[in-house]
Amino acid sequence: MRSFGVEEELLLVDPDTGIPCAVAGGVIDFAQNLGEDRDDGHGAEALEAEFQREQLETITRPSRSLDELAGRIRDARRAASEAAQGVGAEIAALATSPVAVRPSVTPSSRYLRMARAYGQTADEQLTCGCHVHVNVESPDEGVGVLNRIRPWLPSLLALTANSPFWQDRDTRYASFRQQLWDRWPSAGPTGLFDSIKAYRDTVDAMLRSGGLLDEGMVYFDARLSRHYPTVEIRVADVCLVADDTVLLAALARALVETAAAAWCQGEPPDPVRTEVLRLAMWRAGRSGLRGELVHPVGHRPAPAADVLRALVEHVTPALERSGDLDTVRELLRGPLRRGTGADLQRAVHERTGDLAMVVRSAVSRTLT
Repeated sequence: MRSFGVEEELLLVDPDTGIPCAVAGGVIDFAQNLGEDRDDGHGAEALEAEFQREQLETITRPSRSLDELAGRIRDARRAASEAAQGVGAEIAALATSPVAVRPSVTPSSRYLRMARAYGQTADEQLTCGCHVHVNVESPDEGVGVLNRIRPWLPSLLALTANSPFWQDRDTRYASFRQQLWDRWPSAGPTGLFDSIKAYRDTVDAMLRSGGLLDEGMVYFDARLSRHYPTVEIRVADVCLVADDTVLLAALARALVETAAAAWCQGEPPDPVRTEVLRLAMWRAGRSGLRGELVHPVGHRPAPAADVLRALVEHVTPALERSGDLDTVRELLRGPLRRGTGADLQRAVHERTGDLAMVVRSAVSRTLT
């Protein structure tokens, strides 16, 4: 089976107030010191700084089986939690901060250049996503995959929506992170690429325009990785519940496998226009699993549960080959029954009226 891995961005928060803490550097230093004393695979290589000092990224090693990846996702969260506690903070798998915060940029030369170039878009970019990398055999196969997974990506955002609050208020979105992220000039869905040359020519043209600082800012919903032979699916909010991250990863790998098989057999991709895909992504971020989504086949409104079942049906042959079908069906019952991370956050707020309690509850759920 194709190898795959996950990157999760997490908030670093004060355990009492829920306010994000600008302590990422200290957390990584603590993890490095811990790793020198204990060689258990949870050293600093699993943790990285991100754009803002109030967030941390965990990175799993590539896995072949879903069970292996699930263990590594939880291990990475535990390692991040232990390091955060070492400097008096906690981690919370929240895609935006419910409580008001003025984030501070990590003082690397690249991030400081981004802050100067993009102004308030950068100033307010304290958002946490989840990226899934799935191995591809060649760049040509990778482009074939990108062309064929486009209509299905909004359903992954709906499934993982986990950012209803922003600056002390309910945004009425399930994923407000998607709205904030879409401010970047290169973010969003792409059109079809008729070859790897067309993909690279597009990236080169974007860089020549002067609107991006470097290739790392090519923020397509799904892209070819700059450093690894993978397709990187970037649409998801970080998931509050680790099981939902596992589900996301299983579906992402199955989507890539299904698309690669279709490309190999010469099946044409859906020619749906980018404008329709942008609307579908907006709908997913607005509604999550509460209400209707744009169905990936036909592009008409449909209940969210029907769309997710259609997604599983679409990738069932790939899930059968990997042995993941029963696990995916079982994991999918979770968000369909209890709701997404956004629904869980709102439930705590409705019960307590306290956004700090929303964060404290998320701290607890992050490690379950």
